[in-house]
Amino acid sequence: MRLFGKLYARVLVWARDSRAIYYLCGLSFVEAFIFPIMPEVMLAPMMLGKRHKAFFYANISLLFSLLGSIVGYSLGHWAFHALTPLLQSLHLYDPIQTGVENLRTQMNQHWLELLLVLMLAALQPVVPMKFVTWAAGIVGVPIIPFLVCILLGRGKRVWLLALLIRLFGERAERILHKHIEWIGWAALVVLAVLAGWWVLKH
Repeated sequence: MRLFGKLYARVLVWARDSRAIYYLCGLSFVEAFIFPIMPEVMLAPMMLGKRHKAFFYANISLLFSLLGSIVGYSLGHWAFHALTPLLQSLHLYDPIQTGVENLRTQMNQHWLELLLVLMLAALQPVVPMKFVTWAAGIVGVPIIPFLVCILLGRGKRVWLLALLIRLFGERAERILHKHIEWIGWAALVVLAVLAGWWVLKH
């Protein structure tokens, strides 16, 4: 199923628009908590068009990703509390709350490992970012360490892309285009592995 390929084509259209910088800001923002296509899809052609501004575009995308992460964090926190009555009526609240409390305990006991998981998840494209921002809000990860992890994880991605574009130009963009479908589904596998590792370890 070529889900990611179709979305990729749509985002490429935005990248050629005269208002591309605004679309990039919006995409980077919503991708952090809901949209399934990574900002790099827009960043690559924009950077190719103006290679001297590659790191400028990377930093703009990173800034709005951080803002979107705060929204995802807030949604996770407030949505969980807002849905409490519904979860209680479905007899789901107690087991979910137990799981959340267990995660909070593990966070307090193994906070360095948790921050490493957050940073690794922020490095992954497509889906994990949404789960990370929402889950961090539900569990109550301290906001400053959370943002630092997102900054380092997501920053490495966009800065590496900027460097590749500066060094290799269109070749780097062709690789992204060719492998977008594999990248998208591989991200789901990475997320499952991270979740499995955490469950088995704790």
